Amino acid sequence: MNDLWVISPMLILAGVAGLILLLDLFLPAARKSMLVYLSLLGLGAAILANLAVGHGTRSAFGGAVGIDPLAYFANWILLLSAVLAVLIGQRYLVDLDMEHGEHYALILFATLGGMLMAAGRDLLIVFLGLEVLSLSLYVLAGYRRTDLLSQEAALKYLLLGAFASSFLLYGIALLYGATGTTSLEVLGATLAGRAGGVDLLLILGVGLLGIGLAFKVALVPFHMWTPDVYEGAPSSVTAYMSVAAKAAGFAAVLRIYPQALGTMVSDWAPLFAVLAALTMSIGNIIALAQSNIKRLLAYSGIAHAGYILMGVVASDDFGVASALYYLLAYTFMNLGAFAVLIALREGEREYLSLNDYQGLGHRRPWLGASMALFMLSLAGVPPTAGFLAKVYVFGAAVQAGYLWLAVVAVLNSVVAAFYYLRVIVIMYMREPGAQPAPVSLSPSLALALLLTAWGTLQLGLWPTPVLEMAQESFASLLGV
Repeated sequence: MNDLWVISPMLILAGVAGLILLLDLFLPAARKSMLVYLSLLGLGAAILANLAVGHGTRSAFGGAVGIDPLAYFANWILLLSAVLAVLIGQRYLVDLDMEHGEHYALILFATLGGMLMAAGRDLLIVFLGLEVLSLSLYVLAGYRRTDLLSQEAALKYLLLGAFASSFLLYGIALLYGATGTTSLEVLGATLAGRAGGVDLLLILGVGLLGIGLAFKVALVPFHMWTPDVYEGAPSSVTAYMSVAAKAAGFAAVLRIYPQALGTMVSDWAPLFAVLAALTMSIGNIIALAQSNIKRLLAYSGIAHAGYILMGVVASDDFGVASALYYLLAYTFMNLGAFAVLIALREGEREYLSLNDYQGLGHRRPWLGASMALFMLSLAGVPPTAGFLAKVYVFGAAVQAGYLWLAVVAVLNSVVAAFYYLRVIVIMYMREPGAQPAPVSLSPSLALALLLTAWGTLQLGLWPTPVLEMAQESFASLLGV
């Protein structure tokens, strides 16, 4: 029973997802909205179960799965992003005639997969979680079956994701060949007791494992899928994908590298530092040229993955805490930006050009103010969550001796400010066009905007409780 108790939040998600699929067969079209409430009820129950299990270190199923502060924190991010995604997408799916039970079930299954990645203490469990998450996202990306862009996005994501999964699985196989285990605890102990010398099998395994995870969090040069998939997928799916995949991927990275591969930090940390610099630089530079808001947020997401990776590079208690804090801040501000994007809609037509935001601050003051808040937070302007998130990861890099990386990150923040502030300029300093984009703001979407705006400001004004909770994660990694 202890094993089932540890994974009870995941079991609740799986059970509710199955129930949604079953009820969807019998509910008439006019009553499909019941599935929204059922999915929110299931997510609420999973949140309560996560609270009940707590953040103490517990293992299950022979140590293959466990709960600890890292998994506990990651679960909060994943469950919160799922709740917000359901709220954001409720009216959107109705307007596009896509309100079917499998949409909500797939979000729950994807959340389950991400939680399994965060809780996995065995590389095979991490891989299993990755596949549950990925397969759900592949289907969600192509959920708008009559839209060729959506189908193209799903196909690209599937093909490239399959390659990335093969790299990850091959890396696990090589690590098993080099150490004789896939358990992260045993792997760490084995590497700590090894004599010096170069083990080519081990190095190849670590490298291939990194490639598979780098694809999931969109690190350069494994980022090429991101803009096309973000643009083609339904906007509510893109919103969820942009935060859930990053949260799950980085939770796995933090689980594997500082814990199991901590003794090899001098080998992988410099490489990660270079990847972080390339990721934030390429993401920000290409974002400057974007006129489509979804592609702009896609390249923005790539750049933010580079910032988050700085916390992994530091690989100490403050570095891990800063990466987790950044992930939570990014969840609020990025989902908020997508909520505003979804509000600019007329039936099935979406207004995705930056010019469609002309005069939005005057036509819809609250909506314009919300978008301005999210853009300022993404740019790292105080007193928002994005500002403190950047301060923390920059400080972690400096403390770890990567001053040059912090300098690159600061310069990139200056570059990024240009395209974030451009959105605000368009909203407040340009008159709306002859036919300004209409606004469709449902109660659920308004609630999602309120929650994301509150979170963006709350984390910026009162970060201490969240940061202290995140700092417990590093100790749990070393104590497993």
